[in-house]
Amino acid sequence: MDASKITWILAIACLLAGIGLGALGYHLLNTSAASLQKLRQRLAERDRELAALRNAMDDHLDDVSRLVAALQRNGEALASRMAQDAHSLGGKGEPTARLGVFASGTPKERDGEAPTMPRDYANDSGGTLSEEFGLKDEDAMAPQPPRF
Repeated sequence: MDASKITWILAIACLLAGIGLGALGYHLLNTSAASLQKLRQRLAERDRELAALRNAMDDHLDDVSRLVAALQRNGEALASRMAQDAHSLGGKGEPTARLGVFASGTPKERDGEAPTMPRDYANDSGGTLSEEFGLKDEDAMAPQPPRF
């Protein structure tokens, strides 16, 4: 065989091998590009869903705030109506002073007395929060032997 024929055969073989490797690389890289495109599409869909949920939440909160405002207005109207009815039925003094539910503060605070501090004991006893609770007289305690 001639050396020029071997050179041509070797060149054609290298060309075919290069084309094959190029096609394989393109296939592998194109697969990751397709999955990247699908991932971007899913991300865009999730962003649209999130925006729709935010809009729905804003609408819901607006509706709730309107309902709360209406409920407050109705409660105030009911309180004033009950005060007027109580006053017209023979109540003395200021009409709102007789309403225990709608008047502000506890009954003792309205009368001018300060509420007392809650205790964990009855009158004339120390209770568990007293400084002497659980202490014994030092004279009554016998010395204990050392523990090892």
